[in-house]
Amino acid sequence: MPANFASALSFIVGSLAQLYLFVLILRLLLPWFRADFHNPISQAILKATSPLVIPLRRILPPVGRIDTATLVVAFVITYLTILVLLLIQGATASIGAIALSSVVYIILLTLRLFVFAIIVRVLLSWLAPGGHNPAMAVIYSITDPVLRPFRRIIPPLGGFDLSPIFAIILFGALTRIVSGFLPLPVM
Repeated sequence: MPANFASALSFIVGSLAQLYLFVLILRLLLPWFRADFHNPISQAILKATSPLVIPLRRILPPVGRIDTATLVVAFVITYLTILVLLLIQGATASIGAIALSSVVYIILLTLRLFVFAIIVRVLLSWLAPGGHNPAMAVIYSITDPVLRPFRRIIPPLGGFDLSPIFAIILFGALTRIVSGFLPLPVM
């Protein structure tokens, strides 16, 4: 397979997998942050992930507020994606390296999701201050618990909330730390 075709195919497979993994991670996080499940965005997340999660939930019940079925589905999809990407690239890896990479990628995607949600929140506060829609409600429910500790330490200066900047810096540092544990940088 030509290198440019393999690169394009890897990009498509990786991108589609990451999009679905973002939705799975949102499904995992929404109960933790007590998001409104009557919200149309929350309903869409549930509908998009239920075909894979609900059958597995019969075998793996939640442990506290941790939805083990969703976590296992995210792990399996990440594992299979890495395996497919390795096959496309003509590379091989051990089962343990792929499993560790899967766990690290899920953590990295979760950190990216928080950064993305914080950036979207900041942009929406500039573009539509005081506005409300279902997407904003989900973003606020995810980012409020993350930004709250920073707001306690860093008060608004001249009406500007600087807590998102420090949260993004912290998530950037955590991303660099977690990336150090990645044995297979394929995604």
